[in-house]
Amino acid sequence: MAESNFVDYVKIFFRSGKGGGGSVHFHRDKLTAKGGPDGGDGGAGGSVILRGNSQMWTLLHLKYKKHIHCEDGANGDATNKTGRNGKSEVVDVPLGTVARDAETGEFIFEITEDGQQEVLMPGGRGGLGNWHFKTATKQTPYYAQPGEDGVEGWRILELKVLADVGLVGFPNAGKSTLLSVVSAAKPEIADYPFTTLVPNLGIVKYRDYKSFIIADIPGIIEGASDGKGLGTRFLRHIERNSVLLFMIPADCKNIRNEFNILLNELKRYNSELLFKKRLVAITKADIIDSELMDMLKQDLPEGEDCIFISSVTGFQITELKDKLWNMLQ
Repeated sequence: MAESNFVDYVKIFFRSGKGGGGSVHFHRDKLTAKGGPDGGDGGAGGSVILRGNSQMWTLLHLKYKKHIHCEDGANGDATNKTGRNGKSEVVDVPLGTVARDAETGEFIFEITEDGQQEVLMPGGRGGLGNWHFKTATKQTPYYAQPGEDGVEGWRILELKVLADVGLVGFPNAGKSTLLSVVSAAKPEIADYPFTTLVPNLGIVKYRDYKSFIIADIPGIIEGASDGKGLGTRFLRHIERNSVLLFMIPADCKNIRNEFNILLNELKRYNSELLFKKRLVAITKADIIDSELMDMLKQDLPEGEDCIFISSVTGFQITELKDKLWNMLQ
């Protein structure tokens, strides 16, 4: 997924269609000079509908669409003819898209299944024609209902990446390297902070033709929940993951302290993240010997399932896959 092509946030002005007005008409033909009311109903305005599309991974197609308007319904006509309904606008979005009100930030709904359709803004209803208002005492009503106005306003669409496993760690913890080893994904890898600027997804092949999806989330720094570094821009992607894989390099100053900082940032952003299944991977195990590894085991987070791995040499990568698969099941 190219960095320039990944868009996970758009703000668009939507407007649904106005309903058509009911018709005021009375039946006339060569045999009837003064017939009864036969004004038809107005058509409904088009609605704005979001539809889940499992083939999409980004909101790039909406990046330059600032306004999406629906068609108005047509007015009713004589002989009880109902006006044509306005055309609805169906907007395809990737799974994991959340719709919010731009002014209040209020959550509206989320799209999580392929083909799922949700009405973002309903079209206005068509007005009733004058034949609806005929009574025994008022047989010639000279009025009909106008159509309802549509709904308009700014809405925010946010994408939360759907993946089974999310990689959590500081910049240069080896997340992108692991993703490139266990999947066919080719993220940018370099020895400087914030190499990863967008989430990268990879499909990990497992035993007996099984597979699961892993997401490389841009690195977290202390204070990310307050907006530092890349801030909360990508923390929301972690909300969708079933398992969180914490990645801490073996050459860091204090493994337990680094884990606690990461855990605290997730807690401050959304305390519900603490209830997700998690595994701690100590990366870059190829740069330490067995004696130093035994010493580092004394510094591991208490009560956490931990494993030493090396993406360079493949050390315990298969065991890591086994652990992740069992946790997902």
